[in-house]
Amino acid sequence: MIPAEENVNVLPKCPHCEKDITRVWYQALSTFLGKRYIYFCPQCRAVLGVSHRKGFWMG
Repeated sequence: MIPAEENVNVLPKCPHCEKDITRVWYQALSTFLGKRYIYFCPQCRAVLGVSHRKGFWMG
């Protein structure tokens, strides 16, 4: 097993523009099936990820 280690002294880099990520922008994506969020780099606006769907029955 590989241990996980928190390191707050190093900033992650955007995999697209390779600039340091100091914040992440997001937008809500709402449908009748629930709500998702899309996360993207504020510098190059490349998508970093999308949250899993959270249905209306889950809150």
